[in-house]
Amino acid sequence: MAIEEKERIIIPDENGEEHLFEVLFTFDVDETGYSYIAVVPAEQKDDEEVEVYAFRYEEKEDEDLSLYAIESDDEWDIVEEMLNTLAEEEELKE
Repeated sequence: MAIEEKERIIIPDENGEEHLFEVLFTFDVDETGYSYIAVVPAEQKDDEEVEVYAFRYEEKEDEDLSLYAIESDDEWDIVEEMLNTLAEEEELKE
């Protein structure tokens, strides 16, 4: 059985401290043209309950990501629906 290495990114907080996150998934929404990313703190990845963070993002030419807070209820609904779908798929695999 191969162990899949998850992608990790560093996200600075409002104080400039950097935190390591593991990427759960990314997805695009054709209707809006936006891309979204869901991450969990790397130190929590093996915990029973983890806090999931989601952002809208844009990829820059130099491969950096620009993250934006999700502020609209419509965007949150889209992200929550995707999280629920993925959680159901994971349960079916187990």
